[in-house]
Amino acid sequence: MTLVLVTGGVVLAGGLAVLYNRLVGARLRAREAWSVIDVQLQRRASLIPNLLEVVRGYAAYERETLQRIIDARGAIGGETRPSAAARANDDLTGALRTLFALAEAYPDLKANEQFLRLQRDLADTENKIAYARNYYNGAVEIYNVRVQTFPSLIVARLFRFEAAEFFQAAAGARQPARVT
Repeated sequence: MTLVLVTGGVVLAGGLAVLYNRLVGARLRAREAWSVIDVQLQRRASLIPNLLEVVRGYAAYERETLQRIIDARGAIGGETRPSAAARANDDLTGALRTLFALAEAYPDLKANEQFLRLQRDLADTENKIAYARNYYNGAVEIYNVRVQTFPSLIVARLFRFEAAEFFQAAAGARQPARVT
């Protein structure tokens, strides 16, 4: 009888340890995935000053658009929660779309090699952000399933594992940029 209780206790403790380790692993993958997004957002933010300098030389009176980009770029750096970072990212993307649409009005700017290179670099970074967002959301999904399903739900509640937040586009982000 004692052997059965001891064996049962060992099996239960081993099962709890396995569930706990899976939760920790899934949480770490979600955090690592978030850091990939953060790196790409920082990469894009570091490209923007160069882009703005090139544009200033050609479109000096487009100050409102340039200021909107500067403000949006500043907002991204201070965000640590996925929902807030997604909103800041969407604001910056909208401002950049407006800038690139305005570039159509400046043939010299459109032909400038540095502007074209920066535009390509930003497009490449946007693709990397989209990939990183998909990777992050996949990691969050796996983690959240483990946090919210039985039997790991018991361990998650016992050790206060919280569901993670998805990186989602804001409601207005799906609208095309409007340029007047």
